[in-house]
Amino acid sequence: MSNALKLTVPDGVPFIDFEREFDFPVSEVFRAHKDPGLIAQWLGPHGTKIDIDHYDFRSGGTYLYHHTGPDGVAYAFSGVFHTVRENDFAIQTFEFSGYPDVVSIEFMSFEDLGGGRCRLRAHSVYPSLEARDGMAQSGMEAGLREGYERLEEALAK
Repeated sequence: MSNALKLTVPDGVPFIDFEREFDFPVSEVFRAHKDPGLIAQWLGPHGTKIDIDHYDFRSGGTYLYHHTGPDGVAYAFSGVFHTVRENDFAIQTFEFSGYPDVVSIEFMSFEDLGGGRCRLRAHSVYPSLEARDGMAQSGMEAGLREGYERLEEALAK
């Protein structure tokens, strides 16, 4: 795929960074992160079902959703959107029930590349290397990759 996910788990620091380019304008990719109806179409890996309890992508908003995999096991994801700047930037907390008692802080920037294309960059900070490694080993990379493939499919409709 020409717009491959680039995920980095740097040595010695509790961070995970990723970036992904999209053949859609910033406004559309941002909308796909904001609109719960679109979120339900793409967030998560292939074969998962999502149930959104609430999803309020604005400064001070919160979210809670559950992914259920083909095996029938459900996982909760929740957090707070601390800062959201339309078509530009977001800071959120992220909690995953599959790795309890760990909260990460995620920074996402939406960059206009011109020509109707954009780049999403994210930086996630974990409370420890152990927590970062647990998230990295949880299937995060495949989930992100497949989810962003689904995002492109949803926006192409």
